[in-house]
Amino acid sequence: MKFQAKKETEKIIEFIREYYKEHDLGGAILGISGGKDSAVVAALMCEAIGCENVVGLTLPCHSKKIDKSDAYIISEHYGFQMYDFDLTNVFDAFKKEFELIPIKGNTTNSDLNLKPRLRMASVYYFAAFLSEIFKKTYIVIGTSNKSELFVGYFTKGGDSVHDLAPIADLTVEEVIQVGEVLNVPEKILYKTPNDGLSNKTDEDKLGVTYQDISNFMEDKNSVDMETRKKIEKLHKNSLHKFYIPKYEKKE
Repeated sequence: MKFQAKKETEKIIEFIREYYKEHDLGGAILGISGGKDSAVVAALMCEAIGCENVVGLTLPCHSKKIDKSDAYIISEHYGFQMYDFDLTNVFDAFKKEFELIPIKGNTTNSDLNLKPRLRMASVYYFAAFLSEIFKKTYIVIGTSNKSELFVGYFTKGGDSVHDLAPIADLTVEEVIQVGEVLNVPEKILYKTPNDGLSNKTDEDKLGVTYQDISNFMEDKNSVDMETRKKIEKLHKNSLHKFYIPKYEKKE
C-alpha cells in the first residue's frame, strides 16, 4: 500500500494529542541535531501540543558548528524555544577521570557511545527541571526512525531512551515525506544523514543504504545477497538492545 504522507501525519499528530491528554502531560523536550529526524519530530510536536510547549536542546560534544546552526534553522522556522548545552567539557572531564583507570586500550567505540549517553542524561535533567519550574510534566521525545531501529543504529542507554516515539514506525523515506507535509526546510530535510559524532555518514558506517534497508523490510528478496546478509547481520546483532533477559522463578 502506498504511503499516504498527509493522512499519516495527521494520525501521528492525533496520537500525540491523545497520549498527552490521557496522561495529563504539559510539555516536550528533545535534542535538536540539525538533521531531518529531530526536525520532523519537532514539527510534529509543535502541531500536536503547540510550539510554546516544546523545548529543543542543542547538545554539541566536539561537534561540527554547522549542526548547531542547522538546529536553529528549525527552532526559528517553527518558533519553539531552544537552549544550548555544550557537553564538550563534560566529555573531556569524563575522559580525564577515565585515564586514571590502570587498563589501557582503544576507546574509540566507548567514546562514540558516551556522547549520546551524556545527551540522554542531559535531556532528562532538563525535563525534570522544566517540569518543576513550569509546574507541568515535560517528557522526552525520541527521534529514531524505523530504518535505524531495524539495524540497531542507535546507542543502548543513549538515544534509545525516551518517553514517546513519534516516527519509530516510519522509514527514512517516509520521514522525508512527512517532513514535506510539515514544510521542514529543504536544507535540513534532504541533508545527508550523519551522527554528528564520527565524521562519517550513516550509510558509510552501516555499509548499506537506507533505501536498501527499506527494501529489505518490505521484501528481503528485493536486495542482492551480499546486502541482504549485511542487513540480516546488523539486525541480529542489535536485538540485545531491545530485550533485557530476566530470570523468572519457576515453581
